[in-house]
Amino acid sequence: MVFGKHINRYYLKHLFALLLGLVSLVAVDYFQLKIPELYRMVINGANEGVVDVGGTIVQFDMDFVWEHICKPMFLIIVIMVVGRFMWRMCFLGSGIKVERDLRQRMFDHCKDLSLQYYHRNKVGNLMSLFTNDIETVQECFSWGILQACDIVFLGGMAIAKMFMMDWVLALLSLIPMAFLVTIGIIVGKYLTIKWDARQAAFSDLSDFAQESFSGVAVIKAFVKEFKELWAFQKLNRKNENANIAYTKLSVTLHVCVSLFIESTIAIILGYGGYLVHEKVFDAGMLMEFIGYFNSIIWPMMAITEMIDMSSRGKASLNRVSELLDTKQDVADKPTAQPIDGVKGQIEFKNLTFVYPDGDYDALSNVSFNINAGELVGVVGKTGSGKTTVADIILRCYNVPDGTVFVDGKDVNDITIDSLRDYCAYVPQDNFLFSDTISANIAFATDDADQSDIEKYAGLADVHGNIVEFSNGYETILGERGVTLSGGQKQRVSIARALIKDAPILILDDSVSAVDTNTEKIILQNLRNTRQGKTTLLIAHRISTVQDLDKIILLDDGKVVDVGTHQELLSRCHEYKVMVELQKLDDEKKGDN
Repeated sequence: MVFGKHINRYYLKHLFALLLGLVSLVAVDYFQLKIPELYRMVINGANEGVVDVGGTIVQFDMDFVWEHICKPMFLIIVIMVVGRFMWRMCFLGSGIKVERDLRQRMFDHCKDLSLQYYHRNKVGNLMSLFTNDIETVQECFSWGILQACDIVFLGGMAIAKMFMMDWVLALLSLIPMAFLVTIGIIVGKYLTIKWDARQAAFSDLSDFAQESFSGVAVIKAFVKEFKELWAFQKLNRKNENANIAYTKLSVTLHVCVSLFIESTIAIILGYGGYLVHEKVFDAGMLMEFIGYFNSIIWPMMAITEMIDMSSRGKASLNRVSELLDTKQDVADKPTAQPIDGVKGQIEFKNLTFVYPDGDYDALSNVSFNINAGELVGVVGKTGSGKTTVADIILRCYNVPDGTVFVDGKDVNDITIDSLRDYCAYVPQDNFLFSDTISANIAFATDDADQSDIEKYAGLADVHGNIVEFSNGYETILGERGVTLSGGQKQRVSIARALIKDAPILILDDSVSAVDTNTEKIILQNLRNTRQGKTTLLIAHRISTVQDLDKIILLDDGKVVDVGTHQELLSRCHEYKVMVELQKLDDEKKGDN
């Protein structure tokens, strides 16, 4: 069994099923201990011709065998079969429900965690929590209850019967078992450590494999297959060593189990044979005693199994608990209220922002105002803070009170879900799901029909490409949209954002992979279809933003200037230099 604040609730939640399973298990254990009595009667009857049944001497014949052996044995078999089916349904069924519920809680908690958490924790490690660790906890919950109950009831009743038959023989039989339990407890502590190391090694291996598969195109392009293979081999060997270290300790424990059990049988046969010789026992009673001892072998083995399992379960539950105990970095204030009817006015007031794990200001004293309905460009060198501005508007990170406003309301006084509900976003990496193109475009809304999907694909200038595919909009994309070109992925992502028709649209470097003609078409469609709605276009190319209503120039996390293209050309030296450099670059490309 395994206990912890994230698992204890399930013992109460499934109490009825667990109690029903317990009743079934106790019934199976009780009737299982009737079998050695039947063995005694058969052996004594065969040897002596008569059987002592409750103080009455009865002739051992076919009638006796049928009435006192066969009928009871058949009844015991039926009870044990039904009982074992019941406790499996109750214990193992509850365990599966716990696994499902716990995994659901983990996923639900993960969706509320900030981006910073996913920057610190790799996908492979998280996946191992949802697979290996959660299955280990489930196993420990269901089988752990079974083992604990069998140890108490089956072991307790069998030991009681053994002591009733001969307390000296029973005591001699239990001494090796006591040593076994002691060794199991000691070894169990080291098993927890070894299992934790094993899981960590598996997480590293899983994460490396996932990353390699995602970046297989880059690996092949740079002919680094051998390097990746060597790195994988190193992690694979580390995982192998961790598994071997755990297995060695686990096998050692099981060898000790076999050693002490066989030692105990030797004691029973030796001293029990002496009791038969001295007429204290007869052959049937010795067989009955051995039957009771055979019944406690499983509970004794269950002790070591439970120690082993609990060690693994405790380590895995600790890892799961670490995830569930992770606090939500970006959360609503208790006083936050939903916002309605967003028009799209955005204002930054003297915002200085440092990433949670950052060493310097990503934004420093940033102030600007975007009026509702404006088409605004944000430009600057790489690392100037452009994407940070987008993340803050979407409330991906916490900001100080009184620094960021939407429609005149402090974003900290607005619930995160309601704010994001009025925003549409096209990220830099253009993530697409492994689904149809149609489903990817319709992802942002719940009521889009095919005509809407095709309409917004046309506005993103990707409709012509899609219909050329053999399955059109029903084409299944590979993982992360690998069946599309870079420009096609960008345009599908733009279509997904446009179909939401949100008051605030943020495009983060979203036309960098398309040609200038396609870029002009998309920008013109944005101007025509988003009149009265705020659009924020983050870009590197001046040509992308020069015709917009307003341009915000960032450099090293600071706002250098804000104005139209012509205004910035006339008064901002940094902007003028950027324009001239990009013109020179375009001319060189043209000459080439």
